Amino acid sequence: MSGSLSSARTLVVKVGSSLVTNEGRGLDIEAIARWAAQIARLHKLDKRSILVSSGAIAEGMQRLGWSRRPHALHELQAAAAVGQMGLVQCYETCFREHGLATAQVLLTHADLADRPRYLNARSTLRTLLKLGVIPVINENDTVVTDEIKFGDNDTLGALVTNLVEADALIILTDQAGLYEADPRSHPGAKLVGQGHSGDPALEAMAGGTGGHLGKGGMLTKVLAAKRAALSGAHTVIASGREPDVLLRLANGETLGTLLIARDVPLAARKQWLADHLTVEGRVQLDAGAAKALLRDGKSLLPIGVVEVLGHFERGEAIACVAPDGREIARGLANYSAAEARQIMRKPSSEIESILGYVDEPELIHRDNLVLL
Repeated sequence: MSGSLSSARTLVVKVGSSLVTNEGRGLDIEAIARWAAQIARLHKLDKRSILVSSGAIAEGMQRLGWSRRPHALHELQAAAAVGQMGLVQCYETCFREHGLATAQVLLTHADLADRPRYLNARSTLRTLLKLGVIPVINENDTVVTDEIKFGDNDTLGALVTNLVEADALIILTDQAGLYEADPRSHPGAKLVGQGHSGDPALEAMAGGTGGHLGKGGMLTKVLAAKRAALSGAHTVIASGREPDVLLRLANGETLGTLLIARDVPLAARKQWLADHLTVEGRVQLDAGAAKALLRDGKSLLPIGVVEVLGHFERGEAIACVAPDGREIARGLANYSAAEARQIMRKPSSEIESILGYVDEPELIHRDNLVLL
């Protein structure tokens, strides 16, 4: 797929608030109709699409008569609840014009952090795609809290890409793509035509913030591409103002910024471990333990841990930090933080004498650990 998305069969398409609203004054029905028409044509080309759409809060603001996006979480939740009605109705009506059924799917981070709910969401989305239904996904803003919200739909798009193992993530915005500098303050800045997901140089050049209606800036899009690459998906960041942008990308035309996933895709369970769980604590490793994880593919034993940070329970995700401060892995702990502090720097043979019992000889088994 290097150089284009022409071979991509399953696409996750994220459209921002600026592309589906009239600058915050309610939904742009004509714009939404154009997105539906493009996705309908992709459907005829046997390309399956999942739509991650912003716009619920902006539509709710319009219906409630608010001119500025609120900061209070409960007001955002109220706006989302009001606006979601109009957003979904509009998409359903527009897709029906092309004989396509739609499904509304609302997700929170908690849905994907919980393994059974993660698998249920994965199965549901895959079934919808097989049935020829267009899933329209948004964050479940009505119930999110600061701890569980994705934070922006760019991140949500990447996590959905991992969830269904899509071939590509297309992030459509009001800019032409990623520039070497912010074009609003540097008019001569050059567009980055192609790069690699996860390149620190791209993260360094991405900056700025979204408008007053949306939340994500260019950095969130670059980080979303990094997440999408976990499952081997390439990402395109392009302008949603380009005529027939989805069709042109699907036909192999070069538009915007293509960020290529160069790493070997992680298995689905490893993706879940790497990017869907909330890290509850950290363990500092000695050099030997770091080498055992990175080079030898071993489990993490208590004897290799020199410090335990945070509060976590058995089964929760923790980060593994090398002596140089880098997070090199994360996984599911076999012991709580309090227990880990008692057995760190001790051989596994002494766990029972220290704790009075032994669940596992490892602090993290390699089957429940993923390298970063």
